[in-house]
Amino acid sequence: MPLKNLLSRYRQSKGHTPWVVWGILIVLSAVFVALLETIHLPAELLLGPMAAAILVAVRGHELTVAPRAFYAAQGIVGCMIASNIPPSIMTEVAKDWPLFFIGVASAIAIASTLGWLLARWQILPGSTAIWGLSPGAASAMTLMAEAYGADMRLVAFMQYLRVVCVAAVASIVAAIWTSGVTVPPTIWFPPIPWVPFTETLLLALVGSIVARYFRIPAGPLLLPLIIGIILSQTGVIRFVLPPWLLAISYAFIGWSIGLRFTRKVISHAIRAFPRVLASTLVLIGACGCFAFLLVRFAGIDPLTAYLATSPGGLDSVAIIAASAAVDLPFVMAMQTVRFLMVLMTSPSIARFIAKRVG
Repeated sequence: MPLKNLLSRYRQSKGHTPWVVWGILIVLSAVFVALLETIHLPAELLLGPMAAAILVAVRGHELTVAPRAFYAAQGIVGCMIASNIPPSIMTEVAKDWPLFFIGVASAIAIASTLGWLLARWQILPGSTAIWGLSPGAASAMTLMAEAYGADMRLVAFMQYLRVVCVAAVASIVAAIWTSGVTVPPTIWFPPIPWVPFTETLLLALVGSIVARYFRIPAGPLLLPLIIGIILSQTGVIRFVLPPWLLAISYAFIGWSIGLRFTRKVISHAIRAFPRVLASTLVLIGACGCFAFLLVRFAGIDPLTAYLATSPGGLDSVAIIAASAAVDLPFVMAMQTVRFLMVLMTSPSIARFIAKRVG
């Protein structure tokens, strides 16, 4: 069905039952995902459903994602992030720890300064600005932001704007040094080894339930993530996350975020867009300067240095790095260490700056 006809039917659905609106939401999500895939936009499995949900929300439909589904999806994302932590991370960090420390600390300091400026100029609320510019995994930062009192909707807007900008610039840089970036085709329904798949589901579901029971801030994401890192690094568990499961999880998270948007929030995001975009580009440029220093003084090849210091997202950078002639363990170790440090420091930095800008 052409998108124009689908939108026309959607405009006539104002008085329909929730089941009809859910059906329209699902179809719209699939259409948006397909459109984003055609232009090779990263995080399309989350951005497509989120865009569809925003459209539904601003039309006045009051749909909500069941909390249990939202928490379970967070647990799956936590396992996904844990599965991308390279086994060689400790070896890589021990070998070049000064570079890792300086690179990670610089990125966090620059992002925090830019967030402070956005809050100081009253473009965005203090903690929202900090979470929105945190150079970590976008999905994790968005989900954690809500648990610590920030506006999840504006954080999602900032985080995924950064992901798109970083992926676009990184793809261009990779194309300059290589013949281009080749994204491997997705096998949506691969054969599933049922024992590790069941273990993965149990970790995600039980971890999210326990986290909610003990009211751990951002626990449905963080508890499976932390336990998953420990279990995978010690060889106790092997994650099995088929693409269809990740797509469902991203859809629930995207819907949960998008359905909370209002016309007022969208208006605020549009007004803030130019300065948020400028701050994102400054962050990318500053990280690029550190990449130049790695090339100049540490003898690292330019593409490896740029991808290692590029401010997220980890999954997009991993795809680009895997398709180019770079030092992949170094790139993934730098990205992972920064993500873990952002994970540990963002709550304290957000509280510290928010108090000082009121």
